[in-house]
Amino acid sequence: MAGAGVEVVVVGRGGTYGRTVVATVTTILVAITSALWTPAGPAEAVGSAQGRGVHGGAMAYGCAVHGGATAYGRESRGGSVASGRGSSGGTTASGCGVHGAGTSYGRGSSGGSVASGRGPSSGTAASDREVRGAGTSYGRGSSGGSVAYGPGASGAVTASGREAHGPSAAHGVGTAHGATAHGASTAHGAPSRRYPVSVELASLTPAVVRQGGELRISGRVTNTSGRRLGAVRIGVRIGASGAIDTRGELSAVARRTPLTRADGPEVANRTARLAPLATGAERGFRLTVPVPDLELDGAGAYALTVNVVRADGARAGTVLGLTRTHLSAYPDATRLEPLRTTVLWPVLDAPRMEALTLRTQDSVLPVFRDDELTAAFGPGGRLRRLVEMGKGQPVTWVLDPDLIVQAQAMADGYRVARTPGDSDPRQAAEGEGGEAAADWLAALRTAVRGREVIALPYADPDLTSLARGGGAPLTGLLRRASRTGRSVVDRALGVHARAGVGWPAGGELDDRIARYAKKLGLDTVLASGAGVATAGELVSEGATDDGAVSLEGGTTALRYDAAIASLLFASHPAAGASGAPARLLLRQRLLAETLTAARELPNARRELVMVPPRRMPLAVARVLLTVVAEGRKAGWLAPAGFAAALRKPTAGRLRGFDGYPLARHAAELPPDRLAAVVRDRRRMRALAKVLSDARATAASVRAALARSVATAWRADSAGAAAYQRGVSRYLTASIASVRLVPKSTVVVAGGSATIPVTVDNGLQQDLTGVELRVLSSRPERLTARDRAVPVQASRAVSRTVRIRVEAYANGPVLLTARLYTTADGRPWGAPMTFTADVRSVPSGAVLFVLGGTGLIVLAVAFRLRRARRR
Repeated sequence: MAGAGVEVVVVGRGGTYGRTVVATVTTILVAITSALWTPAGPAEAVGSAQGRGVHGGAMAYGCAVHGGATAYGRESRGGSVASGRGSSGGTTASGCGVHGAGTSYGRGSSGGSVASGRGPSSGTAASDREVRGAGTSYGRGSSGGSVAYGPGASGAVTASGREAHGPSAAHGVGTAHGATAHGASTAHGAPSRRYPVSVELASLTPAVVRQGGELRISGRVTNTSGRRLGAVRIGVRIGASGAIDTRGELSAVARRTPLTRADGPEVANRTARLAPLATGAERGFRLTVPVPDLELDGAGAYALTVNVVRADGARAGTVLGLTRTHLSAYPDATRLEPLRTTVLWPVLDAPRMEALTLRTQDSVLPVFRDDELTAAFGPGGRLRRLVEMGKGQPVTWVLDPDLIVQAQAMADGYRVARTPGDSDPRQAAEGEGGEAAADWLAALRTAVRGREVIALPYADPDLTSLARGGGAPLTGLLRRASRTGRSVVDRALGVHARAGVGWPAGGELDDRIARYAKKLGLDTVLASGAGVATAGELVSEGATDDGAVSLEGGTTALRYDAAIASLLFASHPAAGASGAPARLLLRQRLLAETLTAARELPNARRELVMVPPRRMPLAVARVLLTVVAEGRKAGWLAPAGFAAALRKPTAGRLRGFDGYPLARHAAELPPDRLAAVVRDRRRMRALAKVLSDARATAASVRAALARSVATAWRADSAGAAAYQRGVSRYLTASIASVRLVPKSTVVVAGGSATIPVTVDNGLQQDLTGVELRVLSSRPERLTARDRAVPVQASRAVSRTVRIRVEAYANGPVLLTARLYTTADGRPWGAPMTFTADVRSVPSGAVLFVLGGTGLIVLAVAFRLRRARRR
């Protein structure tokens, strides 16, 4: 600030009122001067600091201030202006103990621009205490990248809540709310909005550099400043610390925002010059750098920065924009023990088929809630492309038997509901995806031939929700469905699939989930490595350590890499040219993660299990295959099968959770919905007792009940509720369609008569298994001769059942008719009450009945008298 013509004035504590006024006036003047003064060059930690212990600020107010051009307080040296105590190198820091660049408000803040909350780390601005890092994070105990707002922001995973750990994600992709969210994500796009130029990389080849050759980089820059910029120069930097030794440092690189010494010097004479940029102008660039010029010091992942600086004028060298990625190097002489890598290839989707069916003369047509699978199965569709991409690749296929069932149903003919959850199959339209489904099944059958195939439990049930929310009554249903599902996969695809594998959402595994999985017959559970520890583990949640772990109770947990899974789950790069920058950054980050994992223990035989999202986007699938191919080609990855990963499990235990993530808890199926599924199962059992073809209907409803608790609903809570309501409405309508037609009064003339009762069968199949019973309120006047009359009615017709009665006296009698199931005598539906008006019963008949009754009484008395005499 000396260049700004500001005199350094130091005012200690205990000064007079006049000196205080002088200090205040000078403060205002210096603040105005500081705001108007712009540093020439990539200056960092420029701004103001007020308070004690301020280092590197131009102006500081308070005590123990170091490095200020104008400072009020004691021991003031250098710096801009920092407000607070113990503030170091902040642009503007209000509070105590602020370190680093940017603006931070609060005590104990380090390296943040703005972060609000207690204990956030890596925030752009930090308000309160103990703030460290770059990015913006709201909440308590937040460590890692969040969404960055303002200077130094590079887009990130948003963590709202407590103890959110992990690196940033691209443009707010992959939001985690709640406590204890571990893992990494990807930083996409320009790392700082304070820079007037955004930088995006379109290509970087080769993906892994070897001995010599050239590194070719292309991309584009955009002037986002709102004003014209002069000529610029684009250069490349390699991290000053050399090869990154830990995976935590990879995350730190992704979170770093402004240019620092850690980015290293610019590679000399390997730059590209661009002409002046008008407002909003976008221009492409290409850089070619010989690999020796990068001065890499061996195998490993390096921080790679591409920066844009002013090319001419007095402010030449000022940083205008930058982006970062990782560069993996693997010289030919490198000899690392390759990681035995198991890659899961899930081909899954959300449930589409309803419990509803439409019966015709020749067939039973299932009804789908929508026709979205037609596009997914067709050419270019997600499910079709996943099958084509996975064919011939060293992956383990993960299939949901329900998806195979749905494809078969579509190929054989199906209907599509007018609205999801509609209970009238006659309103459904004909489906159009039969041919696409048949072609997809043929392609899948070819792709999985000779490969490892895992058949998940039918419909991929949400084990976490079921274990936590009261799914015990559904274990029998799900276990039965899973046994049937595996046989479906084997027959449809001509394979011998592995069953007994569970996949809890998010890889969460605790004692309850493990026990519930065991009840379903699942001996193996895919689990995040963050939740399972081996007995002899030295570093808790430290070095990469995947592989099988045997737990108490006979369950084997196959640990997968949590950081890689988080990167894959948080990334949603677009297809085509628009998604190229995001795909490139994801590819380079995954290569760096796997190479760094291999370098952790370079001579040990270790496992790496890579688990992508269930509904894997095509762009993520493409990047994953590229990473495996590049790592395999270089030599630090060696493909391994699922069975190989399960060999020789080590003894271990569950770590337990400090706190269940609120976001995952909110995504679980609520207990009341699980209770509704349990009720629907009971009603399904009752419906099956009255049907002539109960097997087909029961199978359809059981499958729908299993779909009601699918993991796929975590991404669509509204769809989950609608689907469950649809199943309930179908059962309600089916049960209500078998009913007694109401009547008011019937006339009974004479001593013996028949009363007609009409049974309406609205089902699409014949009605059996029910009987009709009629009870009289005045049996001395009228009584039914038939205790129960079997009822049989063809589908969609009404049947009249005649009940024989005996009348003894004239007058009205209240009769109650009701249906009962033949199998167990339980009531079916609501009773129907009507009046029987008995007329014209002859008096002789009455006297005859009374005389007969008297004779019976006399006969009984006579026999009793004779018995006494004997």
